[in-house]
Amino acid sequence: MSSTHARATGDITSSHSSNEPAGLRSGRLGVVAIIFFVVAAVAPMAAIVGASPVVFSANGVTAPLIYLLAALLFAIFSVGYVAMSKHITNAGGFVAYIARGLGVRAATAGAGLAILTYTALQAALWSQFSVFAHQLIADKLGVDIPRWILMFGCLAAVTALTVIGVDVSLKVLGALVALEIGALVILDAAIIFGGGGASGNSLAAFNPSDLFGPGLGVAFLFCITCFTGFEATVVFSEEAKNPRRTIPRAVYGSIAFIGIFYALTTWAIGNSVGSDTIQATATEDPAGFIFAVATDEVGPWLSTSIEILVVTSFLAMLIGFQNMFSRYLYALGRAGVLPRQLGHAHPVRATPAFAAASVGVLLGAILAIFQLAGADPITVTFSWLLSLGTVSLIVILILTSISIITFFARERIEHNVMVTKVAPAVSILGFGLVLYLALANYDALLGGQGGTAQWLLLLIPVAALTGFVWGAVRPGIDYQAQLV
Repeated sequence: MSSTHARATGDITSSHSSNEPAGLRSGRLGVVAIIFFVVAAVAPMAAIVGASPVVFSANGVTAPLIYLLAALLFAIFSVGYVAMSKHITNAGGFVAYIARGLGVRAATAGAGLAILTYTALQAALWSQFSVFAHQLIADKLGVDIPRWILMFGCLAAVTALTVIGVDVSLKVLGALVALEIGALVILDAAIIFGGGGASGNSLAAFNPSDLFGPGLGVAFLFCITCFTGFEATVVFSEEAKNPRRTIPRAVYGSIAFIGIFYALTTWAIGNSVGSDTIQATATEDPAGFIFAVATDEVGPWLSTSIEILVVTSFLAMLIGFQNMFSRYLYALGRAGVLPRQLGHAHPVRATPAFAAASVGVLLGAILAIFQLAGADPITVTFSWLLSLGTVSLIVILILTSISIITFFARERIEHNVMVTKVAPAVSILGFGLVLYLALANYDALLGGQGGTAQWLLLLIPVAALTGFVWGAVRPGIDYQAQLV
């Protein structure tokens, strides 16, 4: 089949040139290292302090059960995802899966969505981080450093870490993630072994009859956002030790850890405040009630530690995200979707240095636009871009699930129908429901600040259509380039 015919039919070509740039260094990351990047990307401390109050406020004491249901949905998605990962080792993440299942055009549409998703999510999180960092320094040190200086200064530092290499970033991530998890474990242990607080280690949080309240949709959406970054398991596959064993273990290990940890911590917090009062308390003071629980259960020192660790948790998350997104751009550059220079690894460090630097410049430009426009960093920059990125991510997950079914139906290399058809189909239905909830509750996701922000949703079909057309007309796109 000629390359022209392959592009016309949407099939994938796999030609390799002799002068392809050097790839990423393989064999450097084990299961624990990859899980660290995923956990850093989901930022447990930031999620508990920032998202759990919204979940409690929306649906009361059942927050732990909702986190477990979100983990279950990702686990079901991962059944086909892991099975397909045995046949794909590529830093392109979900896009590489879509390419193998649905062809070049659909994959390039997915690439457009992926770029939109991770650009929006990172810009949103940088904006929120800058507010927390500014408040912490002002309150604890009495120094009023302008928020924008902190934001752009830390962005430059994280970009430098990512350019230097994943090993340096891993050391930083390990320390930050260990500290934030340790602080929350101390809080959990104090509540649980101290008698369970007002509700006395009650299991009311896991009563299914209390689950279906009017706020379930919003609560479930915020739980889903707490798993954002899960894709890092496959994005780092080219650098994994024995990826066909490492990646499946990292996928299931990260989902299990994140789901159980969130459920345990929110269960303890809910009992501490009281099953009957947690919803009202979270609604009245969403920004401060986690700190109040820490003070009451352990002491002011833990509350202060959590305030500090929220900021460092954001830094860990942003390091993880930038490592992941730079590898995305690296894979897209290597495949010929984006400029080839992005697909060149550093000749000495074997890192996606040019792609990492490009991510820093892209985020800096977007944040500068919002800053110069005078946008509020939380109600506008953070809220608008986080909501956009969340909906776009859900679309990618649905597209990936469809590609898994198509891949196994065509290749016939896996005969377990539960793996090849049932689990991906349930995943499509599950994330389809989440997408409906996201659109139906979009104003709630924006904190009631809808209006103009809802028009940003048009960027999702625009990004997908642009990618699809680009995949049809761009010569030489090869998503299997340097598959290991």
